[in-house]
Amino acid sequence: MLTLTSPEEMFQWRKTLGDKGISIGFVPTMGFLHEGHESLIRKSTQENTHSVVSIFVNPTQFTNSEDFEKYPQDKDGDSSLLRALNVDVLYSPSPSAVYPEGFNTSISAGHIATKLEGKSRPGHFDGVATVVVKLLNAVNPHNAYFGKKDRQQLAVIQQVVRDLNLPVNIIGQDTVRDHDGVALSSRNSRLTDTERQAAAVLPQTLRAMITAFHAGVTSSAQLVTLGLQVLASEPLCNVDYVAIVNPNTMEEVESPTNASVICIAATFGSIRLIDNTEMSNLV
Repeated sequence: MLTLTSPEEMFQWRKTLGDKGISIGFVPTMGFLHEGHESLIRKSTQENTHSVVSIFVNPTQFTNSEDFEKYPQDKDGDSSLLRALNVDVLYSPSPSAVYPEGFNTSISAGHIATKLEGKSRPGHFDGVATVVVKLLNAVNPHNAYFGKKDRQQLAVIQQVVRDLNLPVNIIGQDTVRDHDGVALSSRNSRLTDTERQAAAVLPQTLRAMITAFHAGVTSSAQLVTLGLQVLASEPLCNVDYVAIVNPNTMEEVESPTNASVICIAATFGSIRLIDNTEMSNLV
């Protein structure tokens, strides 16, 4: 496995491959890899002749400097895992390589980025959109893989790629969950044992809302009220939002369909977690 640390090195490696008879899969991450990342990487290696994984903790998408500084990292463990998964290239640039002195350009993710996570974390998705475009430009992949756990992020990236005519397929992969249904996340490692147990209320809430929907409740307002009641049953859960949205626009809907998505954000102690699922799923 090659390890490349600058856009220039990435450009050069990509140039040596050309395009004839190959396909490049790309999985952008912030490291501290878990089984959710593994599922994305395995899909990339199965569907492409070459796979690149980036590890870059992007400072511009954090609205809390303490959160950025405490983001978990395991460089040696991540490298070992990527080798075992037959990844061709680890792209691990430094912040100064991604944002060199004088860097002064950013992408506005638009209206889709102003609600839900965007409302709670102003500027977050502009940082995401900017760094993802820079990574895509460096790697120049045919396919890029993102987890559906960050559903609004996926929708933002799909729109940015579509609006800017970037020649890459954006592929969403289903959320990977722990034994109790909690979505795998690097942030879970920062929960106390008690908080981690409490986090199970998130998939329990999704399950309750979906069950009610399939039992005939077709009002988003009623389903959200039910969700808030389930979340309120866990004293350690501090709710940010519960919403039922169109997965492409992230606009809230009055009457959900099977394609609609429930999105939840809540804090346990000092750790903020998000979760979501389609109304057609059973968590």
